Amino acid sequence: MKIFQTCAVVGGLAVAVLTGSPVWAQNPGLDNRIAPIAMLKWREVGPAVIGGRISDIAVDHTDTRVIFIGTATAGVWKSSNHGTTWEAIFTDESTSSIGDVTLAPSNPNVVWVGTGEPQNRQSSPWGDGLFKSVDGGRTWTHKGLRETRHISRIQIHPRNPDVAYVAAVGNLWQASSERGVYKTTDGGDTWEQVLFVDDYTGVIDLAMDPGDPNTLFAAMYGRQRTAWGFNGGSPGSGIYRTMDGGGSWTRLEQGLPEGDLGRIGLDIYRRDGNRVYATVEARRGQTGVYGSTDRGETWGKLSDTNPRPMYFSQIRVDPNNPERIYLGGQNLMRSDDGGRTFTDEGARNVHLDHHALWIDPNDSNHLILGSDGGVSTSFDGSESWRFYDNLPIAQFYEVGYDNRNPYWVCGGLQDNGSWCGPSNTLDSQGIRNADWQNIGGGDGFYVQIDPEDPYVLYAESQNGRVGRLDLVTGERVSIAPQPRFEFDEGSRPKRDHDGEDEPSVEDREYRYNWNTPLLISSHDRSTLY
Repeated sequence: MKIFQTCAVVGGLAVAVLTGSPVWAQNPGLDNRIAPIAMLKWREVGPAVIGGRISDIAVDHTDTRVIFIGTATAGVWKSSNHGTTWEAIFTDESTSSIGDVTLAPSNPNVVWVGTGEPQNRQSSPWGDGLFKSVDGGRTWTHKGLRETRHISRIQIHPRNPDVAYVAAVGNLWQASSERGVYKTTDGGDTWEQVLFVDDYTGVIDLAMDPGDPNTLFAAMYGRQRTAWGFNGGSPGSGIYRTMDGGGSWTRLEQGLPEGDLGRIGLDIYRRDGNRVYATVEARRGQTGVYGSTDRGETWGKLSDTNPRPMYFSQIRVDPNNPERIYLGGQNLMRSDDGGRTFTDEGARNVHLDHHALWIDPNDSNHLILGSDGGVSTSFDGSESWRFYDNLPIAQFYEVGYDNRNPYWVCGGLQDNGSWCGPSNTLDSQGIRNADWQNIGGGDGFYVQIDPEDPYVLYAESQNGRVGRLDLVTGERVSIAPQPRFEFDEGSRPKRDHDGEDEPSVEDREYRYNWNTPLLISSHDRSTLY
């Protein structure tokens, strides 16, 4: 299995050790700040006991043991044995942020990877365009579209792998004309932009009619993130359709919400291309699941269900049963009546926040699910799940270390708490999942270790929540600064002018960033900042 090489804050933790590299001697003029780093060699230390955010899942339809996983920050991974083992297959490319992985239906050895996670998070990194492999992921060739930054979906002609369509969301942070639908007819050597709306509106989803590859539906999405907020939705957002392979497009409106729309997710029933489904973010009362039985000419609202659309908006129709529909969300939503009602029990006891779902076209009971916590699989139609605890793709926001020998490394993970583990071990089997300890919950951020007692740790999660943990006694104490309230006669906090229990933002005594820094004084171990 190829060692996954990465920096310390992306996809599994790595540590660096000095080696006998002759880089410094061979390059005496090398910048003094860079030369020491060039002498370091990265070594992965884990953990894999928890995963990381998944962008996409692709499976070889001729051999479902072969699975490809696209991750938010840890590249592409491949398994050839139903997930028993995994191999990192995208370690030498220019980016590790993945938006989509697609296999050519006519030749599963042709693998396309669109880079740049398409989510709208502050921490969604951009990519470097499109990559293609013709040998099942062993080698890769860059195929352009660098300035698209974020690619959400790739659709490949079912009989001709040289014909492909790419959905480019475009730059998350600024206006750009490098967004829309792109088409190639020569395997990615050249591209034509076949759909463009405006400099802020890209394509967040793209669906191809399984029976007619010239018919595609594009979900346009206007979005822009700034350092202080996010704007999602625009007049250009909506569902567009082509029936001539991208030569012309029509905006579909009959039965869909009016006004500015937000994020939209798309899917088409595999056995009947007339049946199209969409999750639509719109004004209050109009957001929900919509369906069409005439290829999108007319639409009807099926349900109000559409959990946190700016972060999810993933809809999947069972390829063998149009009555069963799944929605991504904090919970995996499942409908058994064609989308009219949903339950949130599609993935019980599985990590929350679901972004990707693959359903076996030959066996609808076989599903593979990707969430903020990694990858799980079901063989009984989502009634029970098995989690893959062998993928070191955790996303570290921050990293700390202690003074033990060997020293331990600790860090906070996106949506997976805070963890500590050894940098080395005398165990002949190496560092294992059991060596890692969970020391905090939520979105983990900064971890500080007492410089004199490595068994006392401080872990911080979102919005200034700080806790102290004693690894010897197991004692956990919240030490987050608490605002002072004035109380009424009923011992209840007095309400502010907005009628809420907590003060308004302007009146709060303590305010925190999402990832608030935490630091122990280098002069006094009892002083924290």
